[in-house]
Amino acid sequence: MLAENVESPPKTEVEHRAAFFRQSGWLMIANIAGGVLMWLCHFLARAMGKDEYGLFITLLTAVMLVPAIPLQMVFAQQTAKALATGRERELAGLIRMICLGLFSAWAVLCVAVFIFQSTILKFWGVQDAIGLWITMPILLVTLWAPIFMGVLQGQQNFLWLGWSMMSAGIGRLALASVAVLVLHTGAAGMMVGVLMGMLAMLAIAAWQTNRLWRLAPLAFDWAGVLRQVIPLLFGFIFVQFLFSGDTLFVKHYFSASATGAYGSAGTLSRALIWLVGPLATVMFPRIVHSSAKSEQTNIMGMVLIGTAILAIGGAAGLAVLGRWVVGLVFGPTFVQVAGQVLPWYAAAMVPLALANVLVNNLLARSQFAVVPFIFLLAVGYAATMVYVNHISNSLVAVLQVVGGFNFLLLAVCAWFTWGAKPSRQVQG
Repeated sequence: MLAENVESPPKTEVEHRAAFFRQSGWLMIANIAGGVLMWLCHFLARAMGKDEYGLFITLLTAVMLVPAIPLQMVFAQQTAKALATGRERELAGLIRMICLGLFSAWAVLCVAVFIFQSTILKFWGVQDAIGLWITMPILLVTLWAPIFMGVLQGQQNFLWLGWSMMSAGIGRLALASVAVLVLHTGAAGMMVGVLMGMLAMLAIAAWQTNRLWRLAPLAFDWAGVLRQVIPLLFGFIFVQFLFSGDTLFVKHYFSASATGAYGSAGTLSRALIWLVGPLATVMFPRIVHSSAKSEQTNIMGMVLIGTAILAIGGAAGLAVLGRWVVGLVFGPTFVQVAGQVLPWYAAAMVPLALANVLVNNLLARSQFAVVPFIFLLAVGYAATMVYVNHISNSLVAVLQVVGGFNFLLLAVCAWFTWGAKPSRQVQG
């Protein structure tokens, strides 16, 4: 069985490694299958045109900026720790409280979007508000889904974590194809496909975790939870901003046509992160579990080596075959711009993939001293993006900023992993 229960971990090192590679392999298959299904959606760019495709990329990036991955990691950590220490009913109370709180925050956001709708549309350079309002329910599902996905991850139920990930791609492709090819709805139709895929993912994750969140809740130590959750959440938020924030800057400073071509290169390059991500996904709850029980594990070194091999190999493949892939998927009109920036984009993702492993390791061990430094990097990244786009009209310059700050992130994480003395773990 692909899903492992944290209450009965492998008893020998050989079994431990076998389970790790089995689970990582399954999640890679699920990631690749889900990614291919979502990638196939980008073939619809030919039918949409570069302007509509650029709008779709912008709306999708706005959704990506929601801290979905950070939320998932928070609940993966809390679930793994609760299962290791017998606090499942306290976890149930936390899940319900956060779901209610996120819904309340989303409702306030809807009011703000209604008030500032014209300003938002002007910033993005679009006139039709349909895509914006289709995006709003996606945001709510994007906030809720990672809670239950994180519980799946924390349970080490990687079988259904993989199926939930693939369901997002299945729903998106099916609905987007009908919307664009039959109904000719452009970016708005693509976002309907995204919504249906996200709902399918949420349904599967909620179904498979109902044993935990339906328990009679117990009061939990808010102060202890917040000491764990706040640095963990913001640490991953800052990393996610470094991962996806560039597209919003490009949308603001460049034409819709350039944004569409840039987005096509970004779609292919970010696939490197989704390829190697399952290694860190499996690693994270194992390290949390081991840390909660004061057990030793050397899993991080194995994950770092595997990530380096896959990320460097994938980047080299994109540098060689990127122009052909762009022409095949997005059409010949995308090749000139996307082909120029693709090698830079792919290279920029390699240090980010390696840094992601180190960040997961540090935060899983509650070594939160790195978080303020990641915050400073994120602030410097945003300021540098604004400055560079004011003095230069170059997409390559944008990606040089991306790559430079990703290398700085890797250097900072490497220092806190091997150079700095470990800080005292935050107790929850």
